[in-house]
Amino acid sequence: MKKQKLPEKICPVCKRPFLWRKKWKLNWKEVKYCSERCRREKKKLMLFG
Repeated sequence: MKKQKLPEKICPVCKRPFLWRKKWKLNWKEVKYCSERCRREKKKLMLFG
């Protein structure tokens, strides 16, 4: 894939766009967060809303 054609999603924690990565090839539909840090931060957001 060319870079300008890569799928993109918005991270619900940091609200920034992130692009498809090769390591997410098999589970792109399940990927919600742009990084491990944002994945961990989701718990804080749920607690402190």
